[in-house]
Amino acid sequence: MKLKAVLFDMDGVIVDTEPLHRKAYFHMFDEVNIEVSEPLFESFTGQSTINVCRRVVDQFGLNETPEYLVSLKRKHYKYLFDHGELDLIEGVFDRIQDFYNNGLTLVVASSASMPGINLIFERFNLNPYFSAKFSGADLKESKPHPEIFLKAAAHTGFDKSECMVIEDSTNGIKAANAANIFCVGYKSVNSKNQDYDNADYVISDFSEIAYAKHKDFFKS
Repeated sequence: MKLKAVLFDMDGVIVDTEPLHRKAYFHMFDEVNIEVSEPLFESFTGQSTINVCRRVVDQFGLNETPEYLVSLKRKHYKYLFDHGELDLIEGVFDRIQDFYNNGLTLVVASSASMPGINLIFERFNLNPYFSAKFSGADLKESKPHPEIFLKAAAHTGFDKSECMVIEDSTNGIKAANAANIFCVGYKSVNSKNQDYDNADYVISDFSEIAYAKHKDFFKS
């Protein structure tokens, strides 16, 4: 595997925004008077907000449009983002710097909206390390469809066999598999009921994929 590019998911991989997103979604569900079960909510993980809202509108027969639900959810998320505590996932910034300093091309490929991605990147000064940012909200298909990873890999200019995806969700891992790109599954203490069986390599700490540890493998 001649590793030349790393495609990072964002939520749950770079930053732990999942609790904020969860709270924002459930505030939105309350506003439109629906009760979403835990299994249904867990099935949303890794999907873009607009696709989640389309599913909710269809499943609950709502009169509101998906776009209106998106606006409600984003309103709550923005408030929580501005008023809550938020940190990068432990060890991920060291790995970003490590990969960058070893000449790898870094791209973020997230289901989050581009404004949401930019909020995180500006807050933690990540822009200097990444060559591009892709938002699933701007694409036709959502994870587990491979579109976002295919576009992100194509942007790097390298072959898919020279790219690696880092994902934390079932849908993200399925998307990487469908794109035929090597996938590292990040299984954190915050991961809930996600399936890592189809990841090519599973980690629970970012030190496990330090460039120096896998230098020979990455360059073979």
